Amino acid sequence: MSFTAEIWAANVALYETIRTMPFNQELAAGTLSEERFRHYMIQDAHYLIAFGRALAIAAAKADNTDEIVQFAIGAQTAVVVERSLHANFLDQFGVSPSTFAATPLSPATHHYTSYIVANAWGAPYPVVLAGMLPCFWIYAEIGCDIVQRAAPNNRYQSWIDTYGGEEFNAAVRAVIATIDRVAASASAETLQQMHAAYTYAAKLEWMFWDSAYRLEAWPV
Repeated sequence: MSFTAEIWAANVALYETIRTMPFNQELAAGTLSEERFRHYMIQDAHYLIAFGRALAIAAAKADNTDEIVQFAIGAQTAVVVERSLHANFLDQFGVSPSTFAATPLSPATHHYTSYIVANAWGAPYPVVLAGMLPCFWIYAEIGCDIVQRAAPNNRYQSWIDTYGGEEFNAAVRAVIATIDRVAASASAETLQQMHAAYTYAAKLEWMFWDSAYRLEAWPV
């Protein structure tokens, strides 16, 4: 069994919890409220900027030139997605640039972005990749799942097409292959750290979607 197959099996119950949470059920049905989706898109735009930074750090830590290119392009793509997909959605749902800029990171977004950037700076290269994998892999699996059961004329079809599409899924498969490569020569201690980083980030994925559903804001 490959490392990524092992890590997926170890966290499959957590994935199922994410797949069946109210946000994703209602997104597939097209019944998710615009207010919740707007909250999600604003926070996701904030998140992707931090994710781009983490990918750039991963590129700097990569141990071969192919992976420098892979994650440098990934960093660029994260920022491009934030500027295009999110700009379109934010405009569609009535969020002006000034409103977006004035909206702070929610507690869950702040937690998640702080973690991925800190992990990228402080952890060894294999652990950096494991901490970013849920954002790639869980999104791809959720996208593919929703594509198969999305309601016709779903108002969120553009989001579904992005994360359920072949272009994104091909990028995810490439990241999985890279992680399996680095895991093959990793020590037992590093593999343990990779498992922990993946599980922690997967839990933060759940928190991120749940916070959007609850329209989370700072309590004080």
